[in-house]
Amino acid sequence: MEVILKDDVKGLGYKNDTVDVKPGYGRNYLIPQGLAVIADKANKKMVAENIRQAAHKADKIKNDAQELANSIGDITLEIPAKVGETGKIFGSVTTNQLSEALKAKGFDVDRKRISFDQDVKTAGEYTASINLHKEVKHTVKFNVVSE
Repeated sequence: MEVILKDDVKGLGYKNDTVDVKPGYGRNYLIPQGLAVIADKANKKMVAENIRQAAHKADKIKNDAQELANSIGDITLEIPAKVGETGKIFGSVTTNQLSEALKAKGFDVDRKRISFDQDVKTAGEYTASINLHKEVKHTVKFNVVSE
């Protein structure tokens, strides 16, 4: 089943992309949630017109994302967590905690755009990927320290 995405869907595609999905996933999740529409002739024409009109806006959004990535640079964040005697943390560090740490430094990044390269279960140094735009990705280092 071919659908046109109305919003970014993690692991599937970005807004206005035409993707091929299984019929059940499209009918039962993507379309009812308002994340996609069926890729028929009329919808394809409408999306092409929207893309044409939004081309100059897309450049501005990409440039803003690139500026944010450049301003974040090689920053290293400190994430406090409760750590046991063996160095394991109680629970785990979440994208929400990383988003709050970035916000404290003056960078407004949505937690949904952050993903970890590996599970954060012990104290130490890690990296996370920030997906600012479909063409602009940035990595940030963070240290998990004991409270």
